[in-house]
Amino acid sequence: ADHELNCSTAAVRHVGSAGTDPFCAVAAGCAALYGPLHGGANEAVLRMLAEIGSADKVPQFLADVKARKRKLMGFGHRVYKNFDPRAHVLRSHAKRVLELCGTESEPLMDVAQALEQAALEDEFFVKRKLFPNVD
Repeated sequence: ADHELNCSTAAVRHVGSAGTDPFCAVAAGCAALYGPLHGGANEAVLRMLAEIGSADKVPQFLADVKARKRKLMGFGHRVYKNFDPRAHVLRSHAKRVLELCGTESEPLMDVAQALEQAALEDEFFVKRKLFPNVD
């Protein structure tokens, strides 16, 4: 985008700049995410994590990715060619939200963390600069 913000971030900022309350601004961002050209990527990641199912299945999934049998969603970015700096912030906030909700563990989060750790330790993905991103 020419404003260098993704669609949902731009929507939140634009609606918020009209003086609306934060709930309305965030609702606008959520509406933008509903579009398949923006939030569809996030949905694909969630589907992928659900298909993997559990952290112990991550090694086989990554082997399938390397064999080009599966596609790894949520890794690599057109701008961030190294680790996406936003991921550190998002991780700490996600952990805090889970704590506030009284949730010890979230199954998809467990799979995502195992996938991230395994990919960051695998030369195949590191060499190709396939780091996790938050888009």
